[in-house]
Amino acid sequence: MARYNRLNEIRKIGHRNIEDCPFLRVSHVSQQSPINHEIGGNAMKIISIVASPHGKKGNTARLLDEVLQGARQQGAKLETLLLKGDTVRPCRGCDRCHISGRCPQKDDFETIKQKILAADGLILASPNYIFSVSAQLKAFMDRCCGVVHCLAFEGKYGAAVVTSGGGDEKPIADYMNHFLITTGVHPVGSVWATMGALPEGTFSAETCRQAFELGEKLVKVWQQKKRFKRVDSAMAVFKERMQWLMTYRKNDWPYEYQYWQTHRGMP
Repeated sequence: MARYNRLNEIRKIGHRNIEDCPFLRVSHVSQQSPINHEIGGNAMKIISIVASPHGKKGNTARLLDEVLQGARQQGAKLETLLLKGDTVRPCRGCDRCHISGRCPQKDDFETIKQKILAADGLILASPNYIFSVSAQLKAFMDRCCGVVHCLAFEGKYGAAVVTSGGGDEKPIADYMNHFLITTGVHPVGSVWATMGALPEGTFSAETCRQAFELGEKLVKVWQQKKRFKRVDSAMAVFKERMQWLMTYRKNDWPYEYQYWQTHRGMP
């Protein structure tokens, strides 16, 4: 009955069911909650990245935590990483990741990448800074250029979380989910909050429930190995583009070309 009521609500406000549109807004959320969670066991392992200078005390982390409560309810094992600006530096465009498979910069990027590779899910959480993701998240995205060329996170599932002061979150959530697709991650949806529209920053029980359901959905979709046609279509188009790029740059980027030979059967 709860699912039936939620689908009716989606129809009333003009949004589509996530089975038809993987970038469905699931809405806003939450009260302050602990952010550190243990990872382990055979359950779904989810890495979440909070890319906000406010860290675990900010609105973005609060919103994410409501999503994680839903995932935890389904038995997921969780780990949240904070990007405050000094842990992942901007990309220098040196091409070393394409050549050798590793970035030479001495920061936390390679450690974070290995954590994601060892996990089953990835949630990106960012505030809206001038109609885009935060500088902290953009630096991480740019450093994933080698991951993107290889779609190295393929097989994982993900979601996007956005907060803002005055709105316009959907394009940013869509951008984050598109980024996930280019890394090989299969996004199941997104959630956002307009803080200026919330009296004293207090979230209703309804918005908390909606965010909780996104966390539950992420785990359930992973358990069922469910696929969304729109995501698969977008990923197939991007994969074809990267295959062409690897052929074109095979002499310049030996690691990535060999990755495609080993993992994707490229001749």
